[in-house]
Amino acid sequence: MILIAIGANLAGVDGSSPIETCRAAVPLLCEIPGLSFVALSGWYRTAPQPRAEQPDYCNGAIRFFGEIGPAELLARLHEVEDRFGRQRAGLNAARTLDLDLIDLNGAIRATPDPVLPHPRAHQRAFVLRPILDVAPGWRHPVLHQSVATLLAELPPQGIQPWHEERP
Repeated sequence: MILIAIGANLAGVDGSSPIETCRAAVPLLCEIPGLSFVALSGWYRTAPQPRAEQPDYCNGAIRFFGEIGPAELLARLHEVEDRFGRQRAGLNAARTLDLDLIDLNGAIRATPDPVLPHPRAHQRAFVLRPILDVAPGWRHPVLHQSVATLLAELPPQGIQPWHEERP
């Protein structure tokens, strides 16, 4: 099982909204050689984590199966981000598109990049809630806990289903 988190909180270079950018990235991810699409989560509006003076994020997750090397997949994810104007301004900076490799067939590795599973995935509702949609049976490869358990143990993080217009 291959899990990729998708997020954005800035308008795209073409003026697209964060959800439009996230939706537009999905077909490009599905074109990556070695990946076969399984499922796409719902979209969620999430507060920046850690809290910051930034717009809310649109977050989701996509599940694939297949075989691809971790470095190759990370490079492909960066290529997709670049197509949407991603600027790597710093840790936790606002972004036009963010693609995080969460799990690659249960691989565990500390070095080199990418670290697997994603080192902070288990601390983030904006990652875990969409994963619950696409892989409800997923267990963290290191912690050996289910996605539902990990999500239930988190403090509230301001996540709700995405609605085009905020009420």
